[in-house]
Amino acid sequence: MMALHHKGKKDPTMIRIRLLLALTALLLATTGCSVNQVTGERQLSMPMSEQIALGSKQYMPAQQQQGGRYVVDPDLNVYVNRVGKAVAQPSPVNLPYEFVVLNSDIPNAWALPGGKIAINRGLLVLLEDEAQLAAVLGHEVVHAAAEHSATQMRKQQILGVGVVLAGVAATQSDNKSALLVATGAVVGAQAYQAHYGRKQELQADDIGINYMVAAGYDPRASIELQETFVKLSAGGQSNFFSQLFASHPPSQNRVDRNRAKAEKLPTGKRNKAAFQRAIAQVKKDQPAYDLHAKALKAVGDKDYANALALTNKAIKKQPNESLFYVTKGQLLAAQKNDKGARDAFAKAARLNPEYFMSQLGLGVSEVKLKNFSNAKQSLQKSVKLLPTSLAIYNLGEIEEKQGNRQQAIEYYKQAATENSDIGKAAQQKLKTLGANQ
Repeated sequence: MMALHHKGKKDPTMIRIRLLLALTALLLATTGCSVNQVTGERQLSMPMSEQIALGSKQYMPAQQQQGGRYVVDPDLNVYVNRVGKAVAQPSPVNLPYEFVVLNSDIPNAWALPGGKIAINRGLLVLLEDEAQLAAVLGHEVVHAAAEHSATQMRKQQILGVGVVLAGVAATQSDNKSALLVATGAVVGAQAYQAHYGRKQELQADDIGINYMVAAGYDPRASIELQETFVKLSAGGQSNFFSQLFASHPPSQNRVDRNRAKAEKLPTGKRNKAAFQRAIAQVKKDQPAYDLHAKALKAVGDKDYANALALTNKAIKKQPNESLFYVTKGQLLAAQKNDKGARDAFAKAARLNPEYFMSQLGLGVSEVKLKNFSNAKQSLQKSVKLLPTSLAIYNLGEIEEKQGNRQQAIEYYKQAATENSDIGKAAQQKLKTLGANQ
């Protein structure tokens, strides 16, 4: 029976259909139909030059929001990049592949369009040998080369979800509290997260095995990898692995399919000794990272005194880890120990000048100490690495205090676009300065 609608009222079904048609038209306008070189399937495809540009643009913000690069042992990044390039070499798609190790406890790995790939320190310590690492990286290479990453990112852009947010929001207008609450234990929560479908995951498993075998690795490592993930997904720590499982959902079916394929293929190298040498520093420092993880949990429980004590213990075990000094700086800032916070952030920035939180914390601390020249330098570095409303607002305050009204207004206008307490504080500043937004 045909549904009757009162005149003037819009049919919700028709609205949804029109929206779907509009989204489809937008997709067709920005993509073309071609045969995928990796899967052999016809598909709507974004030009590869655009994929490479998109991945390159998002690579640094994505890293910054997930702990930054791991720098305590730079040789580890060289090693992982070498294994990744070897596994990517058999792919028919020639991309500017890059592989980095991120300084995050969370077990995860991801790929952006154009071959920009990352693996977390927290996943490396769960692997046994180089062949298992090759299985992880081969899987991610396929996501990039088969355009799975580009498809997922384009969907999010069209639906207005956003890719990597341009700024990290602060939730309170007081700088000390905002620095602790907004950018502390939850850095990375806003980062882009792909959600691959079952078909894409199976393709990445299947073709990824081909790549690792072509590079000389034992395909049975892919079975062990999926078996590990299935066990972890059923364990009591499944929440800890939520990012990994959200983008790469494990299943017994994937284990069985990998086994069926691997058993038909020749064995290959495992390189266990080389892998264990490569991750020796990370494994040696694991007790320090465990203490830091407990400190972050104490932060979540608002037990700041215990968090600071745990952080100091972590520093004692590994004094070259900048992440520990960032946390110490945040905790001292919360205690209104501005000089102590400044010293901790300065140490973090010396150890890893390319992490936005080190520079942001140092800049905010210097503002509190009225060292405006130093503050401005650090805040500008932090914005270059990852724009945040907190840094931009503080830059506005510096310019205002130094009598540079127009420059202050420009900064406040940027911060005022954000729906947060910092954004509201910036809006109030603009009113005070008599500026029209």
